[in-house]
Amino acid sequence: MNILILNSGSSSIKFQLIKMPEEEVICRGMVDRIGSQDSTIAYNYGKDKLSSQIPISTHEEGLQRIVGILLDPETAPINGVGEIEVVGHRVVHGGGEFSGTVVVDESVKKQIRKYIPMAPLHNPHNLVGIEIAEKLFPESLQIAVFDTAFHQTMPKISHRYAIPESLYRDHGIRAYGFHGTSHAYVSKKAIEYAGAPADKIISLHLGNGCSITAIKNGKSIDHSLGFAPSNGLIMGTRSGDIDHAIIFYLHRELGYELNDIQTLLDKESGMLGLTGFSDLREIEAAAKHGDPKSQLALEMNAYRIKKYIGAYTAALNGLDILIFTAGIGENSSALRALICKDMEFLGIRLSPDKNNTDSNEIRSIEQGGSPVKILVVPTDEEIEIARQAYLQSRNN
Repeated sequence: MNILILNSGSSSIKFQLIKMPEEEVICRGMVDRIGSQDSTIAYNYGKDKLSSQIPISTHEEGLQRIVGILLDPETAPINGVGEIEVVGHRVVHGGGEFSGTVVVDESVKKQIRKYIPMAPLHNPHNLVGIEIAEKLFPESLQIAVFDTAFHQTMPKISHRYAIPESLYRDHGIRAYGFHGTSHAYVSKKAIEYAGAPADKIISLHLGNGCSITAIKNGKSIDHSLGFAPSNGLIMGTRSGDIDHAIIFYLHRELGYELNDIQTLLDKESGMLGLTGFSDLREIEAAAKHGDPKSQLALEMNAYRIKKYIGAYTAALNGLDILIFTAGIGENSSALRALICKDMEFLGIRLSPDKNNTDSNEIRSIEQGGSPVKILVVPTDEEIEIARQAYLQSRNN
């Protein structure tokens, strides 16, 4: 069975064509930096590795280019759309309606649309991917895999807010958690790699969007993102945790409208607001050249993460494995070093040599004898989505 996986993020689209259940990746690629003049599209098919830099203004345009790659008569990995039996879609927010994988129908799309206000940077793009795929692959089964599903195991003490119960009961205002597909995948890989009991795990998903999860006995028990994917850690354009009184001050004293505040906190804050750059690669380069704003932003980013690690170690009553994953977590040795600095009291002892060694494979970067294993685990949300989509298609 050929399954096409579409993973639309806030500024990127990853895609993989995977033969299941063998988990053989036929073609994979990514459209990156959507909305900027230096957008890129790259993909691998067999020995062919192609890339180009071209302005891509919207996710819809990016998805159309991906389909063009798959069906290009000169390089196509398939002979026609009929060879794709299933299209698996990453959907960020499923609310309380979806605790597992589902076949997409009109009612599912309605629910995805319902949660756009809670995930405005993601659910619209996820829905566009579904609607385009329905047109381009009309005979394929469309399956949605929700980021929120992995976090349905969070207990009430961590997913409830201290607000009137009626808002929780009647309107579902609670913490849902996100990046669940990634956290589920890397935590399983980490346990396999460790080869020893690892009941207490903290998983750091660091990309343009960032989150941290406390995982106990394989289940999510707490998570930094909440009702929407906007709080917690400092992100590319999102502020993360902020005193809610600032929102009222912006509106009452500075004249901001509510939509303007949402745009400010979701699209103009975070690392972008601190430095003028949203891409950590540019921020690290500027910091190396002595830019004080970029240096401060990196230190603030690491400091926020360190506080969450401390809190979640307390919630877990200890720590066996600390995981770094996603684009920044896998590739930024500088940020990993800042995060792990002065954390020896928790058993986190980073090896500078191991940390500075480049690899695309799962690897440990802690010092010998460190009580806590520190792992860099390349995430593969697409494989995890394919596994879940394959099982759902077999049950359909």
